Amino acid sequence: MEKGLRTGVKFKTRQLTVIGMLSAISIILGVTGLGFIPIPPVKATILHVPVIIGAILEGPVVGAMVGLIFGIFSMVQAITTPTPVSFIFMNPLVAVVPRVLIALTAYYTYRIVRTNVKSLNIAVAAAVGSLTNTIGVLGMIYAIYLEPYAKVLHLSVSGAKKGIIAVGATNGIPEAILSVIITAAVITAVSKIRRR
Repeated sequence: MEKGLRTGVKFKTRQLTVIGMLSAISIILGVTGLGFIPIPPVKATILHVPVIIGAILEGPVVGAMVGLIFGIFSMVQAITTPTPVSFIFMNPLVAVVPRVLIALTAYYTYRIVRTNVKSLNIAVAAAVGSLTNTIGVLGMIYAIYLEPYAKVLHLSVSGAKKGIIAVGATNGIPEAILSVIITAAVITAVSKIRRR
């Protein structure tokens, strides 16, 4: 077993491998643009799916580590490839905290929801994890950056409020559906491999 630096958290080699692999997948999806799937009229992201998969397969700490790396990657992207709203994602409260929370909500939902259909348990956990990302990020933007967000997009504050809610609805639902499909497929496949 390897010991986490200064945390006292011990990781098995398999867990470290999972953290590295899923973090790499999330980063590759972001860098290449493959993590954004066009579902007209929106582009749904699946960058958070590796966090959900890590949490369900290996527990909340592993999932949270993948979420932390995903969040840091978001901050780095905001700095290196800026857009008019990149300043928002330079704040760890927006870029990192919701991504860590994805792991916690997905894992504990999976532990609490106990039906006889494993794929249903996975689906509910994946949907909750995905919605945590959507609500967490947009909620932080609303709470911290509403006025600057409105100003940079040349909107009124009320227009920005409506815009954030609209993005939550139009992106949040397709992203949750994609998360459910991908997570259920991957975890089912991994479970079969592990049983061999």
